[in-house]
Amino acid sequence: MASHIQVNHHISNLQDLEDFTKNLANQLQGSETLELISDLGGGKTTFVRFLAKFLKSQDPVCSPSFTIENIYRCPDFNIHHFDFYRLEEPGVCQYELAEALANPKALVIVEWSRIVKNVLPNKRLVINIKPRWQGNDPNQRDLHMTIPPSLKYLAVA
Repeated sequence: MASHIQVNHHISNLQDLEDFTKNLANQLQGSETLELISDLGGGKTTFVRFLAKFLKSQDPVCSPSFTIENIYRCPDFNIHHFDFYRLEEPGVCQYELAEALANPKALVIVEWSRIVKNVLPNKRLVINIKPRWQGNDPNQRDLHMTIPPSLKYLAVA
């Protein structure tokens, strides 16, 4: 079995993040799963907001911390944005996630995935977002991507 591809990106400011998500959006086909890992305030929702913008969604993007799932309509496919932060156990939400994952025309983005790891596919792009908290721009981030060989086309972002 081929090993996962590791890609690191340094984000110096919001424009860098916007450029990164634009490049990623241009590669997405709508059948992928993205797992976003970061602490509170790490930039996950901002990342999704830029991604939705470049996938031409007109829907307002906000954190689904209280709703668990937000769906953003895009011309080619929908984005299903899940956030399991507040849950101790997934309950019926794991079935909603499984349903979204089974949809070949859905981009599934999951935050705080600890309690649904058993539902997530092995074939997923994992993006670990680490704020740098240094320098003049508070929006500096390091992005570490773990990409399975089947999604290697996403490594160009």
